[in-house]
Amino acid sequence: MADEVPETLEGQKCPMCGEDKLTLLESSTEVPYFGRVYLFSMSCSACKYHQADCESESEKEPAKYTIEITCEADMSIRIIKSSHATVKIPHITTITPGTASNGYITNVEGLLTRVKKEVEMLKESEDDEEVKQKAKNMLKKLQRVMWGQESLKIIIEDPTGNSGIISEKALKEPFKAKKGKEE
Repeated sequence: MADEVPETLEGQKCPMCGEDKLTLLESSTEVPYFGRVYLFSMSCSACKYHQADCESESEKEPAKYTIEITCEADMSIRIIKSSHATVKIPHITTITPGTASNGYITNVEGLLTRVKKEVEMLKESEDDEEVKQKAKNMLKKLQRVMWGQESLKIIIEDPTGNSGIISEKALKEPFKAKKGKEE
């Protein structure tokens, strides 16, 4: 995979705090079976604001990817998620697009690690014992999936087509956003 050296612009004005401490990064990478992907990010050293996204070089059709994670080897399956994508992990979580949504390139293990961190934060900040127990059970399930002891479905829906799951196991189909929802 050939990565470009990132272009960096430092000292830009932050849209959140107004300080000239924003760093802009742009790079691209070639993802086998998907094509060239551009990665963009901005981070402010003053207020810690961060935003990231990824876009495919070629225009892609809206797509829905579904994969069943069944073994430890599946942890290395490549995932590309744009900031416009919805990630669904049934009975665990749904990651919806919005102003705070970031795009990234990772693998299944990286995605599940992100989800685990969110569930851990929920568990720690929650007072309700029932909610804490549900979070604890979710963490156990995620760990068993990561060890290849349990299966889990991951669904990515992207109206821009800039997301993907790079595996022969993944089912790709056209995605049609439901009427009445923002696209």
